[in-house]
Amino acid sequence: MTTHVLYLHGFRSSPQSAKSQQTRAWLAAHRPDVHWWSPQLSTSPAEVMAMLQAGVAGWPRETMAVVGSSLGGFFATVLAESLGCRAVVLNPAVNPARDLAPYIGRQPLFHDPEQFIDVQPSFADELRAMTPTALADPGRYFAVIAKGDEVLDWREMHARYTGARIKLLEGGEHALEDYEAQHLPDVVRFLGLGLGLG
Repeated sequence: MTTHVLYLHGFRSSPQSAKSQQTRAWLAAHRPDVHWWSPQLSTSPAEVMAMLQAGVAGWPRETMAVVGSSLGGFFATVLAESLGCRAVVLNPAVNPARDLAPYIGRQPLFHDPEQFIDVQPSFADELRAMTPTALADPGRYFAVIAKGDEVLDWREMHARYTGARIKLLEGGEHALEDYEAQHLPDVVRFLGLGLGLG
C-alpha cells in the first residue's frame, strides 16, 4: 500500500505538466489520504537531489513511491536506488549527461515560454556523478516506454530497466499524450493505489 507519492517532472517542464496534474487529480478524487508532492525542480541536478532527499527524509521507505517523467524518471531512479523505494518511470532519461549537451545555455520553459532556465556545462558532470551503475532491485520499478519516443532512444530505456515491469508501446510519443486513459490505471495498479484494481 502506497501512502506517499512524489512526482518529478521532466526537463524544461513543471508540476503543471499534464501527467503530473492528471496523477494528482486521480489521487485527490480516489485516494485523498495519500500524501502528494510534486515540486518545481531546479536546473542544477545536485540541487534537485539535495532538495528531494531533504523533502522525503521523514517519509516511510516501504510505503512511499516516486513517479518521474523523462529527466524526472532519471531523478526518480537515482532516488529509488538511494532509498530502496518503488518507482514508476515514464519514458525515462537514461544518459542525461550526454543528452544535455545541445541544451547548454538559456532555455524557455514549456508551460510558460516567458520563463527561462540557464543550463550550465557543469550540470552534465553533476548528472554523470549521480548516475547509478545498475538497478539493485529491478522488481521495484515499472517503466512505460514508447518506441515512438521522438526525444529519447527506447532501446536504451528498455536495456536500462531490464528485469523491471515494462510496458513497451509500439508507437506513442515522448509526452505520452494518452497517459490518463491508457497508462495511469497501470501506474495505480503497480503502486497498489486502486480501489479494487489490485
